[in-house]
Amino acid sequence: MIERLPMFPLGSCFLPGQRLPLHIFEPRYARLVEDALDENPAEPTFGVVLIARGSEVGGGDERYDVGTLARIEAHVRAGDGRYELFCRTRSRIRVLEWLPDDPYPVARAEVWDDENTGTALASYEWTGLVERLDHLYGLLGRLADLTGSDVPAAPELSRFTGGLGERLYEIASYVPMGDADRQGILAAPGADERMRAVAETIENAVDMVQFRLS
Repeated sequence: MIERLPMFPLGSCFLPGQRLPLHIFEPRYARLVEDALDENPAEPTFGVVLIARGSEVGGGDERYDVGTLARIEAHVRAGDGRYELFCRTRSRIRVLEWLPDDPYPVARAEVWDDENTGTALASYEWTGLVERLDHLYGLLGRLADLTGSDVPAAPELSRFTGGLGERLYEIASYVPMGDADRQGILAAPGADERMRAVAETIENAVDMVQFRLS
């Protein structure tokens, strides 16, 4: 358990392993950055969660309770208390209790490991999932040709590593979807549930692209 974790609610949902650039201009979040850098210079981290209702600026927002740890990999002081941060998300976290803002959001949280690593059926379904992702990118290439836009680069799935749950996060990062769907994938208890959630978002994306092609 992480007893006290600085938190940065965002208007977008991020999955583990993603790049997270941030422009910090609110004084309370500048203080968060300074505290993170001072308290653990070798491993400055904070939590990020999706805002359910409200805005990133000004406070008073409602937040989801499942998010990720973010590590500051590089930072630049931009003057006037502003920072440019270059972060990467890491482990999934679950908020146990929101504490009073002091002056930025703070929570008691824990790292939330997958509750299952995937049944034999889920591992078998991985092959079908990869085929559907390939199909989606074929459709996206046709749509790009039709609209004169850049052809999206298909993911190199052979580079994906880790367990089934981690690889599903990587696949999900290549699927066009909204933040609500991404939050659903993040909040899936384990690899079995995440497999179903990712498969559904791929099929939704296929349907959307086919509609635009028709």
